[in-house]
Amino acid sequence: MKSEPLIIERTYKASIEKVWKAITDKDQMKQWYFDLAVFKPEVGFEFQFVGGTPEKSYVHLCKVTEVEVGKKLTHSWKYEGYSGNSVV
Repeated sequence: MKSEPLIIERTYKASIEKVWKAITDKDQMKQWYFDLAVFKPEVGFEFQFVGGTPEKSYVHLCKVTEVEVGKKLTHSWKYEGYSGNSVV
């Protein structure tokens, strides 16, 4: 298996402020992402959530690695108990 990045780009008809709030405000995030107990768009902030099905769920372990307010938010993403790390 190749280790090449998968890049998906989308353009939305929305203001930068609205998009930034959607990806950094936990109350906005639960409408499209996951319901996080706490989220801070700060480098080093770690968060986790559970996803999957009732039969098989996965603990997602994440850490904010890059923040450029209004431009870029990057975090790591891996599953507890599994090898490999992704970047979102």
